[in-house]
Amino acid sequence: MRSSISASEPAAVAYAKGLAWICAILIIGLEVSSDYLLKHDSPTYARISQQYEQALKIRPAGTREPASVLMVGNSLLLRGVEMDRLKALTSSRMRIYPIFLEATGYYDWLYGLERLFRRGVRPEVIVVGVGVNYFLESGVRQDYVPMLFLDARDTLAVASDLNLDHTATSNLLLAHLSTFWDTRSAIRTQVLSRVVPHLQDLFSLIRPAPSIPQGREFDAIAIPRLQRLRDLCESYGAKLILLVPPTLSSENAVGQMASAAHRVGVDVSVPIDPAALSAKFYDHDGMHLNSEGALLFTSALAKDLPERVATGNSLVSRVQRRAPDPVSALSSLSTQRSLIGSDR
Repeated sequence: MRSSISASEPAAVAYAKGLAWICAILIIGLEVSSDYLLKHDSPTYARISQQYEQALKIRPAGTREPASVLMVGNSLLLRGVEMDRLKALTSSRMRIYPIFLEATGYYDWLYGLERLFRRGVRPEVIVVGVGVNYFLESGVRQDYVPMLFLDARDTLAVASDLNLDHTATSNLLLAHLSTFWDTRSAIRTQVLSRVVPHLQDLFSLIRPAPSIPQGREFDAIAIPRLQRLRDLCESYGAKLILLVPPTLSSENAVGQMASAAHRVGVDVSVPIDPAALSAKFYDHDGMHLNSEGALLFTSALAKDLPERVATGNSLVSRVQRRAPDPVSALSSLSTQRSLIGSDR
C-alpha cells in the first residue's frame, strides 16, 4: 500500500507542475496578445499615449515665449473643442498640450496630474475640464487610467480615498500591473462594436447622466476637491483653471460650480452660458456638443482662456486673488443668449 502511494506522489507533482506551466503560458499569451491588440487596434490608446508623451515634455516657457498649458478632460472636451482651431487661434499667447480621456472625472485627474508632476512635467497653467457631473462623481475609470495614469502607490491611495473593499482594490492594482486585466472591458467593447454598429452611440443613450447634488451637499463635495486640486497645482508652481463645458440645461449646476470655485480662489472659465445653447447644438445625449456647438464653444474658449492664462500667472498674485467676486465669472455670459439666439 505504501509503495503504491509513494509511487503516485511523483505523478501528482508532475501533473501539478504541468498545470502550472500551462497556466503560465496562458497568462503570458494573454498579456502578449492584449498588448499587441492595445497598441495596434485601439484608437483610444493611440491618442492617449501620444498625448501623454507630448505632455511629458512640458517645461516652463522662456522669456517672451507662449505660456505652457496642460489641458485635461474627458469626452466633453474631446468632442466639444476643435483643438487644431483652438491652437491656431491662441498660438501667440499659449502652447496647449491636451490629454482627453473619455469617462474620466475628478479622481482620475487628481492622481493623473500628481503622477505627471512627479515625472517632471512643469506647465505654468493646468486647465481641468470634466463637466460638473463628473467632477462630483466618486470613482476612477477602470481601464486605461490604472495602466497609464497611476503607479502602484497611486492605486492604493485611490482605493483609500474611495473606501474600496479588498476585491475592488485588487482589481485596480491588477489593472495597473496587467495589460490584459486593464483592457479586458475595452477589448470586449471593440469586439462588440464590430458586431453591433453604432454601439457607442447606443451606450451614450442608455447610460444615465450622473446626478448633481444641491446646496450645501454640492459645496461639501466640490469645495474640498477644488482646494485639493488647487493646492496640488500650486505646490508645483502651476495655476489651476477650472473649465466648465456646457451641457444641456446645466446653467444651475454651472453657477454653483463657479461660485464654489471662486470661494476657494480657483479661476473658472465658463466660455458659454449653457442657457444660450438650445438642443440643436448638442448630440442626442444632451451631454456632448455637436459640430455646430463645438465651433461656438471653441471660438468662445479662444477668447476667454488666454486672458485667464495671462492674468495672475505668478503664485504671489494667485494667493492675493484668493477671494474674487463670484459674479465675475458669469458676468459676461448674460449677453450670449441674445448673440447666439440671433444666429439660430
